Amino acid sequence: MDPDQIRRRAPVLWLFVGLLVVLVCVLAVLQYRWIGEISANEQKKHQDDLQAAANKLSSDFNAELSTAAAALQPDDQQVQELGRQKAYESRYSAWYASAPHRGVFRRVAVVAPGNGRLDLRMFNRETGALEPAEWPADWITMRDFVAARLSGSNAPRPENFTLIDYPRFRGQPDPGTGRPEEQDWLFLDVDNKYVSEAILPDLFAQFFTDDLRSQYRVEVVSRVNPAELIFATDSGHRQSSGSEAQATATLFDSPRPPRGRAAAPILLRGVANDSGRGRWLLSAWLRNGSLDTIVASARRRNLAISGGILLLLLATGAALAQFSRRAQQLAQVEMEFVAGVSHELRTPLTVIRTAAFNLRGKVASNPSQVERYGALIQQESERLGAIVEQVLRFASAQAGRVVQERQPVSVSGLIEETLQSSKSMLEDALCEVQTRIDPDLPPITGDSLALRHALQNLLANAAKYGGAGKQSVAISAETVPGAKGTKIEIRVSDHGSGIPPEEQKHVFDAFFRGRKAVQDQIHGTGLGLHLVKKIVEAHGGTVNLESEPGVGSTFIVRIPAAPAEHQNELAHSLG
Repeated sequence: MDPDQIRRRAPVLWLFVGLLVVLVCVLAVLQYRWIGEISANEQKKHQDDLQAAANKLSSDFNAELSTAAAALQPDDQQVQELGRQKAYESRYSAWYASAPHRGVFRRVAVVAPGNGRLDLRMFNRETGALEPAEWPADWITMRDFVAARLSGSNAPRPENFTLIDYPRFRGQPDPGTGRPEEQDWLFLDVDNKYVSEAILPDLFAQFFTDDLRSQYRVEVVSRVNPAELIFATDSGHRQSSGSEAQATATLFDSPRPPRGRAAAPILLRGVANDSGRGRWLLSAWLRNGSLDTIVASARRRNLAISGGILLLLLATGAALAQFSRRAQQLAQVEMEFVAGVSHELRTPLTVIRTAAFNLRGKVASNPSQVERYGALIQQESERLGAIVEQVLRFASAQAGRVVQERQPVSVSGLIEETLQSSKSMLEDALCEVQTRIDPDLPPITGDSLALRHALQNLLANAAKYGGAGKQSVAISAETVPGAKGTKIEIRVSDHGSGIPPEEQKHVFDAFFRGRKAVQDQIHGTGLGLHLVKKIVEAHGGTVNLESEPGVGSTFIVRIPAAPAEHQNELAHSLG
């Protein structure tokens, strides 16, 4: 894409990013509100589900008692045909044979008036027969209540917490009082132990889902005496009486047959209702914290996820803007590189073309001029070849082909060859080279051509920026210890103006040229130091810069020496 097109599109991109930020902020506000509303609705639904489960358990337990009472009590026709005792015994036998919870009642009895007293007959579980029995001490208050009912008194029902009195009414109301008249009573004494061990656990598992069972613990206690525990999901833990339950329901509502009924009532199981008259109280508490805490935690989690998504959107927009900015910079750098390379190529080509034109004229008859122009053509051809070499090596480096062939390389020989190949360039720059190479340097393994190219670039850089007039460039080589063995350290120093601190971190970037190079119109492509870094790193080494403005710059190359076990072999190869 053309850099001008990128620059023209940049304002549109930043406008897009700005709109994206505004949109994300609006979405964040809306999302916060929506999540708040969802959390409130979730809290209400959670509460409703819990209460519905408690109500269904209450309703089903009450239906269990009502079903049993209705199954045990005969109707008027059965009593007339079989007699009271036989009719009750028949119903008891049928119920006992088919009931899923025969142990729900520990005592079942029939009470009927006779001879001025209340006759009590208790069912024998083994025989199923009604047998005369004395009134149990804990039933005396109920006996007095039934006697009061027979005398026409409206006495309050006594608080006997396990005994159910289930009357059988006449088909027609009493002509004198106008109210249904009790014929006899079915007394059902509920077995709390059986209920807590067999019935309530099944109902709890049926109506409380896995989620509710994992989050809540349930207790069933007597309403009159809360200290009396009937059932608890966590037997080792009693809830504090001062804490407020998240859901409550009453159960053990004494069944009452319709007055003047002709048939047993229709009983609905699992219906979500609570009469509020039950003798027991079911309460559900959260195992940890409160419902508000759980919902708030879910809300925070949802907000965190939503916030992460919104931040991702912002990060995507910012990355897009950054990529566009880098693309613009890259396009600009590429254009500058093309312009710089074109300029670098134009100069030697112009010199060569001019020299060739002159050689075709009268100058060709002057041997000294021919020699001069020949040397000029040679010099510019080498300069042209160096530029082409830089570009080709850059292309190879980008393609991952920095090192072509590895072989033993003598460091002293490498430096000597580099100085020899750079001799004309150094002489043209009026550079005096000072060398200091430690004797007996161990060899390195690498591509000698690539390494020589890297050192040539460092020397050329020192010659270019070492200052005007006669200058001194120093190159040294020595062994230094490394974390993974011995390394060869090569230093190339100049005494120029140095590199500004803000530019030092960019000197190894491709196409980078410092402010001074641009201002002084120093020839270059911006690829030399970048290639040095690529070549050195391909050999497992590092290159660093030490520079002080006004003093000069030193480039430090460290390359691992060949392993000790291979050095004799390499020395033989080099010899």
